[in-house]
Amino acid sequence: MKTVAFLTLGCKVNTYESEAMLKLFHQDGYQEVDFKEKADVYVINTCTVTNTGDSKSRQMIRKAVRQNPDAIVCVVGCYSQIASEEVASIEGVCVVLGTQYRNRIVEFVNIYKETHEPVIHVADVMNLSVFEDLDIDEFTKNTRAFLKIQDGCNNFCTYCIIPYARGRVRSRLPESVLKQAQKLVDHGFVEIVLTGIHTAGYGLDLKDYSFYDLLVDLTTKVKGLKRLRISSIEMSQVSHEIIDLIATSPIVVDHLHIPIQSGCDATLKRMNRHYTTEEFSKKLDELKSKLPSLSVTTDVIVGFPGETKEEFETTYQWIQSMHFNQLHVFPYSPRQGTPAAKMKEQVDGEVKHERVKTLMALSTQLQSEFADTQIGKVLEVLIEERHGDYMAGHASNYLKVNVPLSESAIGHIYQVYIEARDGVELIGSVISEKDK
Repeated sequence: MKTVAFLTLGCKVNTYESEAMLKLFHQDGYQEVDFKEKADVYVINTCTVTNTGDSKSRQMIRKAVRQNPDAIVCVVGCYSQIASEEVASIEGVCVVLGTQYRNRIVEFVNIYKETHEPVIHVADVMNLSVFEDLDIDEFTKNTRAFLKIQDGCNNFCTYCIIPYARGRVRSRLPESVLKQAQKLVDHGFVEIVLTGIHTAGYGLDLKDYSFYDLLVDLTTKVKGLKRLRISSIEMSQVSHEIIDLIATSPIVVDHLHIPIQSGCDATLKRMNRHYTTEEFSKKLDELKSKLPSLSVTTDVIVGFPGETKEEFETTYQWIQSMHFNQLHVFPYSPRQGTPAAKMKEQVDGEVKHERVKTLMALSTQLQSEFADTQIGKVLEVLIEERHGDYMAGHASNYLKVNVPLSESAIGHIYQVYIEARDGVELIGSVISEKDK
């Protein structure tokens, strides 16, 4: 029996791509084993968002080599795209792919088996114009299915290496997205999460077909789909049409993740983010007036080069006034090859650490306040896992809800009456299973 073990670092897009590659190994007769076990083939799907991502990737490559020195070790993804020579020079690495050619990974493993010569295929992603289709029927580790609809990003924020690792926006053809979505629903998934490197940039390279058009098609043409979630969207792409669709469609959930990165205009300008805090807040007000139940979460980077104490304070006050429901807070990490890494006035690590702590405390406060507003309401909850004495899952607005149910509830959506808050999570009791 041939065995393969996967380790996936980084984002939801990598999760999707690992599942797609696993399917190819299954088709070739491989059985998946845990990464901690001895395997014939190890696949490390790497991340390069931060320097920490790079070092974690190297660490996991070496771990695989130690576990079975005779294994075929494959390194794929963003880090191997940016630093293929560095990756290839690590002893024991057999196959190196970047962010393309993953649909041929089994073929490259077989070539290595015959030749015992390293196989390295890294494309110049900046010249790519076609989306690489990677198909999945089912996910082995999730109750929600991720569906990758695009790759690449055209934004070139000054702190971000990803456009150099992934290239420019390339959209999956609409018929391919719809076919994949129907397959996932047919396999029993009730919620699909649309993912991409710049998800709502979908359609920028298509003729007369936009991200909004895709949302309409998914909500009207995929039979049996109960919930559709957008993993992330830039505020500039939250159009009036999209707002109206979320307000009227029972399928698109009442949660949006809209990265802000900073609440200070001077910092945003240095980051090359194409909006002001005033533009962002106007749009957020419109969203919340049309969608009173909407939950909005965001990303924030602290300690960006040149961020003074005053700039950070401005960010803090602005975020507090916007009433986001949760913050994902990251300390700025200099990324070699990006403009921000060369900027003067890099912020001290200890200062960044303190600022992260300050904003995380604010996030907990905002989450708790939002959770309090849900008590006494009925939310639709997709049950995902056991959590102590309860089964737990996410409501459509992305709050975590604990419900007294049995394991058989996993993968089903229930109408849940919210009775109490426990930290930033909710506790409720079932009124009914949806659609029964």
